[in-house]
Amino acid sequence: MRIALDAMGGDLAPGPIVAGAVNAVQAHSELRIVLVGDQTKVEPLLAGAPAGAQARDRLEIFHCTQVVGMEESPVVALRKKPDNSISRCWQLLAEHKVEAIVSAGNTGAMVAGGFRLKLFLKNVRRPGIAAILPTLKGPCVLLDVGANVNPKAEHLFQYGIMGSIFAKYILKCDQPKIGLLNIGSEEAKGHDLAKETHALFNHSQHRGDFVGNVEGRDINKGVCDVIVTDGFVGNVVLKLSEGVFEFVMKMTGKELMATLQNEKPLGQLALQNLIKRYDYHETGGAPLLGIDGICIICHGSSGERAIGNALGVAAKYIEAKLNELIVNDIASNPTMASEE
Repeated sequence: MRIALDAMGGDLAPGPIVAGAVNAVQAHSELRIVLVGDQTKVEPLLAGAPAGAQARDRLEIFHCTQVVGMEESPVVALRKKPDNSISRCWQLLAEHKVEAIVSAGNTGAMVAGGFRLKLFLKNVRRPGIAAILPTLKGPCVLLDVGANVNPKAEHLFQYGIMGSIFAKYILKCDQPKIGLLNIGSEEAKGHDLAKETHALFNHSQHRGDFVGNVEGRDINKGVCDVIVTDGFVGNVVLKLSEGVFEFVMKMTGKELMATLQNEKPLGQLALQNLIKRYDYHETGGAPLLGIDGICIICHGSSGERAIGNALGVAAKYIEAKLNELIVNDIASNPTMASEE
């Protein structure tokens, strides 16, 4: 399988991005990675990388001359910089020259690139970014976390469907439960969008999987496996979760090291296990569900470990035929199986 990697995207590019690609081809013998970026910057890094000859044969460079900066306006940058690495990744996906794309670059530009091409799965009305969050009962999926800040009810309904497929086949939940993020659990709570979305779930074939409204405090309790919300709220929840995790880990580390002076290895091991379980570097990145192809959006500060894991995750989604499952489920729902 072939995956295009934005070699110029992210706060740390291109060094750790190229290193992550090298790690990925060494770990996954079926992977072929196209490094999309400035050849004059990528090639020396690749030449100096400690990869075996067979692994090196599965890395190639697609040259482009421009980069969308992390602080640039996505729409303006994509228009003024046609030869940017993000657009070239999308080009390769649209031309079916790769099966997936991965980037730690400008998130808005990644989403806008897919929207400009209308590279959506059949009957999908708006793609959404899915993020995996920890709960007391195992991982859950939250979407959207940034692709669609002004959704319609049918968009949120489809996020529930796509999230359910993701939870079942990727997170291995037998019967995923779907919740709608709201300010209260009562059915009458929330704005018109929440009420319309609630009604769609209640009148669909997924009503048995729908648990109704859930509050923010319920997310990490594991009351459901899929949390549906708009991109604005979802992004706030995601960033807050990351901040709280970092805060708790630092405070826990201080207290643990202070109270276990004679058992430092034990305390360090406990912290390492927690970080490995919940750190975003381990999950690699968030999929943009609803795209005709696999698209993984990584954290802007992703290093080689996160990039390597993101490439492995992309391969996993390809093998699971995630998109085929989403298309079939949406097509089976008569209320959603027609274009807008």
